[in-house]
This record gives sequence, structure tokens and C-alpha cells, in this order.
Amino acid sequence: MKSLDNIIEFNNVSFQYQSDAAFTLNNVSFTIPSGKWTSIVGHNGSGKSTIAKLIVGIEKANEGHILFKNKKIDINSIQEVRNHIGIVFQNPDNQFVGSTVKFDVAFGLENHAVPHDEMQKIVDRSLSEVDMLDKADYEPHSLSGGQKQRVAIAGVLALNPSVIILDEATTMLDPNAKASLLKLVHEVKEDNDVTIISITHHLDEVIEADNVIVMNNGTVFKQGSPQEIFKYTDELTAIGLDLPFSMKINQRLGFDSSFVTYEGLVKKL
Repeated sequence: MKSLDNIIEFNNVSFQYQSDAAFTLNNVSFTIPSGKWTSIVGHNGSGKSTIAKLIVGIEKANEGHILFKNKKIDINSIQEVRNHIGIVFQNPDNQFVGSTVKFDVAFGLENHAVPHDEMQKIVDRSLSEVDMLDKADYEPHSLSGGQKQRVAIAGVLALNPSVIILDEATTMLDPNAKASLLKLVHEVKEDNDVTIISITHHLDEVIEADNVIVMNNGTVFKQGSPQEIFKYTDELTAIGLDLPFSMKINQRLGFDSSFVTYEGLVKKL
């Protein structure tokens, strides 16, 4: 049997939104390691968000194929795939359907006909995991941006996914809320053995990832660990990506690319 080291595989995938339009993705191949954090980064229009749409079947590839747990994603398998994947979007307000936080987290469980007593336990556990149990009776729209994203993550966790996709989920957050959310996602990954796919145009969000895929004009520009990716600082800036502050300092001080995190830079200093 084939190894499940890679939970998702793109094999020569091409996609265009209209038949007379340019290809948004052009012959794209990459792997998403199981149980790891993969950041997909690129400028606007690079094709990174289209990848998420193809994974969950919102769009269908024109060419090539996509595997989820070694099974081809197609019309026969897509519902099962969706049962294993949760998505947190850029604007959490677009995801809320419940009148209170706890009802919103329970919504997906209701759709899966989970018994009420079990549902309440799952909702409480999911909200506790994101430190939002004390806000269970609040209206979602009364929360801060960071709190809303925590509730969105709780709603995803309640369904026990294999994969969580963050589609520009930190874009609307201030720096402190952004850092807090990313720390939370790391804890969620470790505690639940879940695969994280973070889609972003901010290189500072990929520093702590296990695996990085850099997209440019619909193709895979680079793939590797953050340390490997940040060896190509000139190429990254040339395609419109802004280096993290720690990397800019790293360059100014003449250190090598192994010190890409703030912690590593501080230790070097």
C-alpha cells in the first residue's frame, strides 16, 4: 500500500475560470505532508486561493488530478473529502450562522445529526480549546476580529477534521491578534495531530511552518522548508513578496538564512 506521508497531492494540475481565460494554475504539482504545517504563499493572483477551492471541490481541475489520502478527488469522493477538511476564511462574519457563539459552533454538528448531549460536550470542548468558552452565549458579531477567528476555528475543530485550511485568515487582524491566532493554530496542530494549510501573501507567517510552497503566476516557484525558501531572498522580493522583519535584520547583519525566526535571531545576537 502507498504511504500516507502525504495527505494531499497535486499532480500536473491546470485550471482556468473561463475557457477563454488564461490558466490560473498551470501544470502544478506538489505534496502536502500529513500532520505538518504547510504555508502556501504568493502575491495576489498567484493562484494560491484557487488551490483551496480545488481541494474542497468548489472548482474542478481542467487537467491533472488531486489525491486526498491517496484517493482521487472526483464527483464520487468529494463529499467524503469535505467531511475531513475545515476552512477558516479571511472574513469570519461570512461564516457565522448561529445567533450565539455556542449555537454557531454547534451548527455543523447539527447537520451531522449528532445527539444533543454529545453535541454539547463537543461544543464546550472545542470552545475551551480556543479559550472562548466564557463567550459561549455572546453574539458572534459582538466579538473582536481575533475572537471571531477563534470561534471559526472552534466550529472547524468540532467536526474533528484531518485538515484545516486557513485562507488568508489573519489578513483582517492587528499584529497582536494575528500573532495570538497563529500561536493558537500551532497548539491546535500539536494537540489534535491535524494537518494545517495556511494560504497567505505574508512571508512572516511562513517562518514557523514545516513546509512552504511559493506560488507565482499560477506555477510552483519554490517548495521546501522555511530555511530552504529563505535562501532565495532576492528571488522572493523580485516576485513581489515582502521579507519578514527578522529576515531583513538578518540580511543587514550578514547572518546566514538559518536564523529566520525572531528567536533564532535573538540567540545569534
